[in-house]
Amino acid sequence: MYEGIAASPGIAIAKAFLFKKEDLVIEKEEIAAVEIEREKEKFHQALIQTRGQLENIKRKTEADVGVEEAAIFGAHLMILDDPMLIGEVENKISEDKLTAASALNQVITNFIQLFSNMEDAYMKERAVDIKDVGERILNNILGLKGNTLANINEKVIIIAHNLTPSDTAQIDKEYVLGFVTEVGGRTSHTAIMARTLEIPAVVGLGKDISSIKSEELIIIDGDKGVVITQPDQGTIQKYQERLEKFKSYKMELKELLDSPAKTIDGHQVELAANIGTPRDISSVLENGAEGIGLYRTEFLYMDRNEFPSEEEQFEAYKTVAERMNGKPVIIRTLDIGGDKNLPYLQLPEEMNPFLGWRAIRFCLERKDTFKAQLRAILRASAYGKVKIMYPMISNVSEVRQANTILQEVRDELERENISYDKAIETGIMVEIPSAALTADIIAKEVDFFSIGTNDLCQYTIAVDRMNEKVSYLYQPFHPAVLSLIMKVIQSAHKEGKLVGMCGEMAGDPLAAIILLGLGLDEFSMSASSIPHIKRIIRSISLEHAQSIARQAIQLSTAEEIEDLMKKTLEQLGG
Repeated sequence: MYEGIAASPGIAIAKAFLFKKEDLVIEKEEIAAVEIEREKEKFHQALIQTRGQLENIKRKTEADVGVEEAAIFGAHLMILDDPMLIGEVENKISEDKLTAASALNQVITNFIQLFSNMEDAYMKERAVDIKDVGERILNNILGLKGNTLANINEKVIIIAHNLTPSDTAQIDKEYVLGFVTEVGGRTSHTAIMARTLEIPAVVGLGKDISSIKSEELIIIDGDKGVVITQPDQGTIQKYQERLEKFKSYKMELKELLDSPAKTIDGHQVELAANIGTPRDISSVLENGAEGIGLYRTEFLYMDRNEFPSEEEQFEAYKTVAERMNGKPVIIRTLDIGGDKNLPYLQLPEEMNPFLGWRAIRFCLERKDTFKAQLRAILRASAYGKVKIMYPMISNVSEVRQANTILQEVRDELERENISYDKAIETGIMVEIPSAALTADIIAKEVDFFSIGTNDLCQYTIAVDRMNEKVSYLYQPFHPAVLSLIMKVIQSAHKEGKLVGMCGEMAGDPLAAIILLGLGLDEFSMSASSIPHIKRIIRSISLEHAQSIARQAIQLSTAEEIEDLMKKTLEQLGG
């Protein structure tokens, strides 16, 4: 038995499929001066071929998995346009008289080394992306097909050193039952993709996996981060029983699709979904969401060379509003900066981009961009129950400034005789401690709050949630975080305003009962998480949930709170 990092929950029992990618060995090969233009042309043709392949993979991933997950291939396409990459390769062909393959190999190797040596875990992950794209270009230069997972046609568990975005985009989850990798953590692409596909995964096992043999029957436990090799019959039977129980549970969840998220004593909350584009609506409706709690509009602005027009935005927002058929749709205004940059917008280099010129700060300064989006949202509000939400609010002055600009847009539409919902609601994402601590003031200026726990945790505990070295400190159940959540809910309710949550915590089964007990009105999450959270809410009374929440708030550590919630869920059979 081997222990690694529990990256994606679930049980898988199948034969091991050893996926080995041999590193391309490219010798330094020089050319004559007359061959320089030919090699440059070979390089550029490979870039064109690679672009076509990546665009196809991106479309397939959007259709099969989701737009957010496909965004990584937008980043890969941007690598192909990197003037530094292209310039350095061309320079090595011209000045050093190297073949296209040899020049590219040297440049990509240097880039990978540069990113791999960075301290930041997120930046380290970019080395994987550069390697992935570089290998694809090299294969196209050399006319090689490269290893692929696309042809797997029997049920297996993949064993690999690591899996690149291109690798995971090709899998068929009917046959690939799980992942086991030598490297990686919970924030690695492999882990994120496994959770999205609802495939169990254990990562970060180190060299231990080298002893696993091809075709060997193995068991992976994605809940505990365990890989079992050469299991005896008793172990196989135990895990098969757990697997069957899990399958039955999923069938039970399907039966709750049309049932309300109502406690056994009649208290009802709203379960909504987070989306990135209109294409995500199918999954939202399939999982019984009662609304859209977060529409991340920045995906409209990405993977392109200019800002989307007002008309293009209007059509996207209108489509979502119409397809939700009167259910609420909360559209978050543009949230760029931090880890989300636009290639056509030269954002300043900042020492701390997550704390810098981003989100509402950008929009208040770039009123032209902000007003175009607000016009599109207001116009779409005539076709459904649309709400507007401002991100990254740190004080009430920003809310007032944003609402002043919104009023300017409303006045423009009135003059132009363009229809919109005149009772449209506005709210904010509470993701900065200063907003949470002054929620009683801000609540007087807005119609609703939505708590963004991802950033609220990060800023409250002062921990980079993408950095694996300090990931143990990223604790959504930290008493300070729970205290802020409680304060936000109490402040809003005092003013008669509703409070939702659209961070990862909203879809965490361990958090559901605490949040219910604290009085959260709306839970917004990945669509696939909705049935599980609904079952938990329907298994408890509000009074019991309030009692559990009071106990949790009085505990001293995140670990104690998590233990309490694990025991509570076990007692409820959740």
